[in-house]
Amino acid sequence: MISLVDRQALANNIGIARDAGARLKPACQSAGITPRTLQRWNTHSGLESGDGRPQALRPTPSHALSEWERAQLIAVANEPRFAAIPPARIVPMLADEGVYLASESSFSRVLAQAGQNAHRGRAKAPRASRPPTTHIATAPGQVWCWDMTYLPSVNVLGRWFYLYLILDIYSRKIVGWEVHAEDRAEHAAHVVKRAAVAEGIHAMTSKPVLHGDNGATLRATTVLAMLNWLGVAPSYSRPRVSDDNAYAESLFRTAKYRPEFPVKGFVDLDAARAWAKHFVHWYNVEHRHSGINYVSPQQRHVGEDVAILAARDTLYKQARVKHPERWSRDTRNWNHIGPVALNPERDSVVKAHAADIPIQQKAA
Repeated sequence: MISLVDRQALANNIGIARDAGARLKPACQSAGITPRTLQRWNTHSGLESGDGRPQALRPTPSHALSEWERAQLIAVANEPRFAAIPPARIVPMLADEGVYLASESSFSRVLAQAGQNAHRGRAKAPRASRPPTTHIATAPGQVWCWDMTYLPSVNVLGRWFYLYLILDIYSRKIVGWEVHAEDRAEHAAHVVKRAAVAEGIHAMTSKPVLHGDNGATLRATTVLAMLNWLGVAPSYSRPRVSDDNAYAESLFRTAKYRPEFPVKGFVDLDAARAWAKHFVHWYNVEHRHSGINYVSPQQRHVGEDVAILAARDTLYKQARVKHPERWSRDTRNWNHIGPVALNPERDSVVKAHAADIPIQQKAA
């Protein structure tokens, strides 16, 4: 709905453009309206009184509740047995008694108009949870996530091997991993140290953030001491929120649904480590990841994905030129995937973050 001031400004600008020789249709298109809209404004005093829809007098619908029915709804909602119950429960309870007065939305609307649509009961009214302030990665080496998962043993029921993985969320590359027979904080600290050495974070001006869940191992004093020594900032998931570490969980799902994963379990620790080594190499080098437009994590980690995606785009456009009758729309989107947020975030926030923070070059 266009306000009166904006209508007058648009009409004035279109008039100036037409006086300068512009045609009506292109001038209206540049203003974001149609010639028919401008004609209606001029014909029905739309440039003097504005849009009349908000003040329009509309007839009462024929199926609207009568005053007696509205009063009956309020009386029923104010009965002692319904005093602490919302309309979502009042309506089915009445239905169980063979009584239908109105729909749930009608109950809520009538109570709201009567000023009685406040939260009912002693419990606090539900509040919409604010999305967490998330970490955003614009290049490799800025945000890591990690977790531990269980690998079953084939010989002993209830025995597990423990796989630790650290993932760079920007490139999706596994930058650190280890398999152990026990879940201990010393093992987790060692994984972080190896990943830091392998990625050369000592030469980075800005150290990465390491995000994990609230497990006891990942929050142990030994691990925190190692992170502090390395200059890595720890980050943890919100309590009782299962999807705050989605990248790690998705990685484990991919790992355990690989054809070569032994569903019945591993014979020993060496077998588990051999499988993990093979999986990490496949995932980093051979796997075409859907989240980064089907390039491998290693290619994105070293910056080769830009040229690869550009070559794919050129190939598809050449194929379209060769056989245009086979393409009803644009070619496939091979654009480079930009910044990556640890938690879902609005595009405007991600773009603003990418514009304000310079991209950190990966250490050699």
